[in-house]
Amino acid sequence: MSGPNWISKEECLASHSMLISMFGGADGIRDEHALETSLGRPLQHLSYKEPPPSIVELAAIYCSGIVKSHPFMDGNKRSGFIIAALFLESNGYPLTASEEEAAVQILALADSRLSDEELTAWLEVNCEKKR
Repeated sequence: MSGPNWISKEECLASHSMLISMFGGADGIRDEHALETSLGRPLQHLSYKEPPPSIVELAAIYCSGIVKSHPFMDGNKRSGFIIAALFLESNGYPLTASEEEAAVQILALADSRLSDEELTAWLEVNCEKKR
């Protein structure tokens, strides 16, 4: 069995820039270390967590890392969500939630009303497995 399709730093930066161009805000990295740490967290969890996390849990870790560490000048919530969605889609789990539902969940995550575990549970309910 091969591993997950990970999100590269280049893919993350391109997605972030696209979101900024579409919705506005300041483009650019505020904290390079925070970005690298956020992108590395899912790989760490897969390597060391027992039992190994699911694809959906890894997506939540991507999202939470970016939303909570604020690596970008602007658009951290949007970028965190999109990176999770891209990760899920590239691994055969397309999201089915509406933009409105997703916005409510990501805002709750950003202000600590939603835990990483609750985000994982929400993503599990709002994904369908393609494979």
